Amino acid sequence: MAVMAGEEQEQDFQRFLRRVDEITNLVQGLNSPDPAVKEKIIAETEKRLHDQETSKEEETKTIVNRTVINTQASDMANAEAVNADDFLAILEKDAKERAKRRKRNEHLANALKEKGNDAFRKGDYDIAIQRYTEGLEKLKDKQELYTNRAQAYLKMHEYEKAIGDCEWALKCNEKCIKAYFLMGKAHLALKHYGESKQCYEKILQIDPQKESLFEDCMKEVNLEEKRMKDEERAMKEVQSGKLAALSIKELLQKLDRPDQNILYYTGGIRLLTGAVKDCTEQTLFRTNNGFSILNDNKVVRRGFCAERKNTAEVDLSVSLLFLWQAVCAGNEENLRLLLTQPDVNAQLPKLLSSGVSEIQKETLALISLYSENENGRRLLVRHQDLTEWLQILMTFVNSTDARASSAMNILSGLTEEERFRTQCRVMLSTGVLPLFTQLLTSAKLVNQAALACCIGIMGNLCADVVIRMQMAECKECWQACLKLVDECFDVSTPKYRECLFAVLGLMMNLLLESNVIIQRAIGVLSRILPASSSAVEEVVKGGVVKKIIKFLKAAGQITSNYGIKTLSICTRSNRQAQEDLVKSDKRFSVLLKLLDSENEMIVGNAAFCLGQCLVVPGAATSLLNSNVVMILLKHAGGDATRTLVQENAAIALGKLCVAEPRHIFQLRELNGLAILNSSMKYMHNI
Repeated sequence: MAVMAGEEQEQDFQRFLRRVDEITNLVQGLNSPDPAVKEKIIAETEKRLHDQETSKEEETKTIVNRTVINTQASDMANAEAVNADDFLAILEKDAKERAKRRKRNEHLANALKEKGNDAFRKGDYDIAIQRYTEGLEKLKDKQELYTNRAQAYLKMHEYEKAIGDCEWALKCNEKCIKAYFLMGKAHLALKHYGESKQCYEKILQIDPQKESLFEDCMKEVNLEEKRMKDEERAMKEVQSGKLAALSIKELLQKLDRPDQNILYYTGGIRLLTGAVKDCTEQTLFRTNNGFSILNDNKVVRRGFCAERKNTAEVDLSVSLLFLWQAVCAGNEENLRLLLTQPDVNAQLPKLLSSGVSEIQKETLALISLYSENENGRRLLVRHQDLTEWLQILMTFVNSTDARASSAMNILSGLTEEERFRTQCRVMLSTGVLPLFTQLLTSAKLVNQAALACCIGIMGNLCADVVIRMQMAECKECWQACLKLVDECFDVSTPKYRECLFAVLGLMMNLLLESNVIIQRAIGVLSRILPASSSAVEEVVKGGVVKKIIKFLKAAGQITSNYGIKTLSICTRSNRQAQEDLVKSDKRFSVLLKLLDSENEMIVGNAAFCLGQCLVVPGAATSLLNSNVVMILLKHAGGDATRTLVQENAAIALGKLCVAEPRHIFQLRELNGLAILNSSMKYMHNI
């Protein structure tokens, strides 16, 4: 028994030593200068205290029930254990005090952060930095204070300090996307392109959903890197004495001479345009303040901004437009800088509306440089108020020259930008729709290709729900669409076919948004579609089947008549239409409802539609638990007065039994085989 007591004493002593080591490690951790380490140790200490309290009751019970073999064998260990418990009690008290202190400091830090944010919004970046710094003095591990201060440092061009704050933020939270984003910006400003890209790559690793942000950031780095390389190359050519490079600088210096005749500047601008051959000359134009021609020269600015231009001012304006095309073609940095010129920004819409064909033509050519790619369009949308552009560019449909196609191409590109669509809402009802209606009603008098494109653009704008609602509620617009369809009914004429198909597509986009002229619109469709398989294909692609099925679910008799006729035309020869109907009308609930109609024209077309769609795999099977056999048998057996209704019902019944033989059992139960046999004269159509 003594040996066992000695072993137990040794075990108690070893446990005590381990506890002392653990407590020593905790104390060292609490004194660590690293906030993250200190926070971790505090959490571990609080957990230890909690675990100790939880286990006290169990230990007490164990001691009471245990037979004490040697009450004096572990006195020293017990004494030391008491000391350790006292130390943990002190730690517990200290932890509670620290928790209170931290809560108080966190409240103060948040208040200082808000003060810093308010200063930042006002542009008082020095004050913002002071407040964020004071907040960090209260709470050194608050990530938001580091990233906010880094953002302020970026505004102050103190990039190294911004990077330092981002690194501290990442110590607080290694997955802080904002820290990597700001650090990427700071490295980019310092021309550390590789480091900047690494920061943005980290963002994508942390959150793959940030792909759009990642791509935008990488584009910015690549553009900046290219800009720097271009400028270094251009500088070398100047230093090497290359004549083409020197001529750019010389011509710009001559244009800088004040108070010359307007013709002097026009001639100089044309010479400068001719000297711009490639990226090097474009870069030298930019680095030698070429864009300041308009801002710094009173004669040039006055001529370019004149509301009613004389011949010399027209020539000057056209020359400037030629020059900007030359220096901006394929050069995104120059495209961006051009739009930052206040006079250019203000004058572009005025030049488009000037009425001077030559100015309009070159303005359109310049804007086309922006609209032809995503980055250019974003620049245009970001720097220009495009509220009136849709209306202005639509007027070119009346032009008989290249201006019409240029304007429509620009609009086609712009409609892909959500911000442009949002801006179009402002003028749509008051300016755009009256003009569009006028163009539709005078379709035969305007540029047909441009009008077709314009109608397609309006259809694209319908992706915006607000625009779609405005157009659908415009009665004049609907009537103009229907008038154009009536006038261009002869689709065999290639001249009008493109416009006709475009209007059909637009009507498809608008049908579900308006009850104003739905009936007449579907009536026009049911009349025009039999004349052209191309028209059928066009409206099926536009989703006409799905739209009409939705109408038929709650339509009256007249709309149902037009709607089912349109569906019968579409499903007659178009497999996509057949598949669309099966998908849209689950278990043929709409067609079964129409087959019960009192209108025999509706019944006949519904039976025809059903028969056409039974070729789709699974369609006949989906009708197994319905009363379709009884309904078709009733119409095929002679209840219908129209022979065509009997024929369509009989054909549909025959196709149903061929596609799914299990329907024959119900046919037998209804004694329908004799009726079906008597209708065999129709079966050659199956």
